[in-house]
Amino acid sequence: MYLPLRRKLIFTALLVLAVFMVSFNIGCEPQPEAEPPGSPEEDTPPIPPEIAEGEDREPVLSVYKHEEDTVEEMNMEEYIAGVVAGEMEPDWPIEALAAQAIIARTFTLQKIAEEGGVPEKDAHASTDIEEFQAYSAEDVTDNVRKAVQSTKGEVACHDDQFIKAWFSAYAGPKTALADEGLGFEEGNPPYIYIVNNPGEEIVPSEEAFWTHSFDEEEVRSAVEEETGEDPGEIEEIEIEEVGPSGRAVTMLVNDTEVSAPDLRLAIGSEEMRSTLIEEEDIEVNEGEVTMGGEGFGHGVGVCQWGAKAMAEDGSSPEDIIDFFYKDIEIVTLWN
Repeated sequence: MYLPLRRKLIFTALLVLAVFMVSFNIGCEPQPEAEPPGSPEEDTPPIPPEIAEGEDREPVLSVYKHEEDTVEEMNMEEYIAGVVAGEMEPDWPIEALAAQAIIARTFTLQKIAEEGGVPEKDAHASTDIEEFQAYSAEDVTDNVRKAVQSTKGEVACHDDQFIKAWFSAYAGPKTALADEGLGFEEGNPPYIYIVNNPGEEIVPSEEAFWTHSFDEEEVRSAVEEETGEDPGEIEEIEIEEVGPSGRAVTMLVNDTEVSAPDLRLAIGSEEMRSTLIEEEDIEVNEGEVTMGGEGFGHGVGVCQWGAKAMAEDGSSPEDIIDFFYKDIEIVTLWN
């Protein structure tokens, strides 16, 4: 078809304009917005069905109150506030408390997803530190409430699963792998690694170092309990294997080999505060075994004194979690 020159020019201009509009989405339907950072996606772990209240809804938990031997229903964030107040000093920086809230929330959901919570108590969680997490509703302060509210619904995940949210009071100069610090038999999870601990710069010496004398018989009984073998009257204790962060992994009590993390739990984790010990700090003398070392806890995952140091240095709660775990995502499951 023949077109006059003027009409050809108009036609060409309109064609160029149309191509331009398509290329830059001008005049087209608006494109869907990307999910904001931290919002739930299809591949994030679901809230366990036994506590799910619906999409973007805060779960309700049945919590076993061991002091009263009763089960009480409470909103997740109310429970988390009590855990944060029980596990960390409430007057610490809000960012450190908020990091603890993310850890506590993740720990709770992981336990419910994998174990049903505390099924023997017919509950999703417990206030007994021996079977779940510490809990202290009476120590909840405005700072604790602000920390929990600021991270409402936030959890840490790896490979579409809730992480095992381990933490300790003071990890020493370095954090530990799960198999060396905890004796975790399933192997070290990919998100657990060793980092230099910023808490070393601020922790008081009385919190960092410890010494304790045990009755020889209680050590002997603990070894027998863990190994099924009586080591006999204790004459010497040696460190047989040391892990990559410097912690004792296995020990020899006379000739009986025992896991250092297991021995620590058996003789008392408040007394044998860590497995970051040196052989010269172990002494057997006249019916007593004296040990000393550095750190408080197993040293795996988040170090609370490290979180405090990072918070004081201006780090966000999410930055703190990202520092102590690798290759994780922090997502918001409800708000």
